Amino acid sequence: MSFQQLGQTLRPHSPQVAFDKREMQIILSLYGRMVAAGEWRDYGISNLRELAVFSVFRRTAETPLYRIEKQPKLRNRQGQYSVVGMDGQILKRGHDLRTVLRVLERKLIRSVD
Repeated sequence: MSFQQLGQTLRPHSPQVAFDKREMQIILSLYGRMVAAGEWRDYGISNLRELAVFSVFRRTAETPLYRIEKQPKLRNRQGQYSVVGMDGQILKRGHDLRTVLRVLERKLIRSVD
């Protein structure tokens, strides 16, 4: 096997997955509303090889309340976006980020006495 053939089989690390500007605007819009409502206080972003994660926290030292994940590998299946709860359960998954995030917006709707 020549060096050129070997180079084609051993590819360098694939690029990291990240949220693009439009996706970040959607997520940060929801985040701002939840902070104003007193529900969330901190966030963290992880860009990994196969997924990007936006984690939201009630307090900095805790485990995340929710994780908003983007997995491009699932784009043609059940959708690349998902919201995962504290216990690891997938609360919503889909192709459209706004639609998936609606599961979190329900916390903003409270009854008025």
